[in-house]
Formats: sequence, structure tokens, C-alpha cells
Amino acid sequence: MKTIPISSEYIKLDQFLKLADCVSTGGMAKALLQEEAVKVNGEPENRRGRKLYPGDTITVEDCGTFQVVRGEE
Repeated sequence: MKTIPISSEYIKLDQFLKLADCVSTGGMAKALLQEEAVKVNGEPENRRGRKLYPGDTITVEDCGTFQVVRGEE
């Protein structure tokens, strides 16, 4: 499991997917979410604006499993 540090209170799912190098554009993130290829804390998620907080676990089909952690402020 890879960790993705964030410096803010939360990160939106589409931004997270780009930060984790699973997609390179917002359009790709939208398509990936429509395919139901993303799970947040074990539950399927298709909302690009879903807020992710430190401790959340995200699984992306064909990309890996990640955990959001608190980064440097």
C-alpha cells in the first residue's frame, strides 16, 4: 500500500487520482469513476468531488491501493 501525503484537511477524489499517478487528466478521472473501478474504504465510489481525509484507503483497479496521510503543513 502506497501512502499519499496531503497538507490540507482533505483532498477531492479526482485530485487524488492525479496525485497518485492513476490518471493524468480530470477527464480520465471521470471516465475511471464511471467504470466503477475505484473503491474508497472498501465501497465503490463514482463522485469526483468525494472528500478524502487522512486514514482513508483508496483502491484503484489496475493502479493499486493507497492511503491518505497527513503531510507537512
